[in-house]
Amino acid sequence: MGSVVIALLVGVSSPAMAADEPTVGAKAAYVIDSAGTIHFGKRETKRVPVASLVKIMTAYVVLSEGRLTDTITITETDVKYAARGGAATAGLRKGERFTTRDLLYALMLPSGADAANALARHYGPGKPAFIAKMNRTARALGLTDTRYTNADGMPTPAGGYSTAVDQARLAQLALRSSVFTTVVGSKAHKVTKTKVHRAHTWRNTNKLLTRADDVLGVKTGYTDAAGYCLLFAAERNGLQVVGVLLDDGNERRFSTAEKLLDYAGDQIGLA
Repeated sequence: MGSVVIALLVGVSSPAMAADEPTVGAKAAYVIDSAGTIHFGKRETKRVPVASLVKIMTAYVVLSEGRLTDTITITETDVKYAARGGAATAGLRKGERFTTRDLLYALMLPSGADAANALARHYGPGKPAFIAKMNRTARALGLTDTRYTNADGMPTPAGGYSTAVDQARLAQLALRSSVFTTVVGSKAHKVTKTKVHRAHTWRNTNKLLTRADDVLGVKTGYTDAAGYCLLFAAERNGLQVVGVLLDDGNERRFSTAEKLLDYAGDQIGLA
């Protein structure tokens, strides 16, 4: 008899009846669903830099501190900060004024370090105070293996870090906010020209939004130290699945995320 037939006769599951666990090249990875089932883990508690995934906490603190209608003026410091060291930018210019809502799109879609600097400066007030708020929030949320040293994830001498487990937990909490979910799930965001700012179109760096169904976001990241990172979330068989890939390949992270989402969906369906 074939192995599947034998398995059916004896009442046990056969490997042929379930999807094979995907091969994951990322140095750290973690996938969990909203029911608490862990679908994949690989060095998930190792403390490592997480690049622009840091901006998820920046957005989380901003959403708890401010109003979406607050207005923030971009300074020369914001622009110069983003121009250093190859940081991603939203193309903001000195003197432009934006609502906090728009700056959240500038922060999360093109991963603008200029937007991160402006938000941290405004809601600290001052960046040191804002970073302290980020770390207090991490402790309050139980993210015991996370330390922030800035609001954008660029390398610092102090060396911020987190883990795949902590980042997944933070994403689960952040996605409870409809505003956050709307922002990170947007493929692009346009602001038309006004008296206080130029026209901007910010496009999401998360290619998973166009490659898989029912994707909720969340964030890409890259630095030399962190490698290519991806925090992703989607709906699968009635549950929310959140996954993290740290120090992966550029394009590979998106194809791996697709496979992990399909794998988790299959496991949920078999449960």
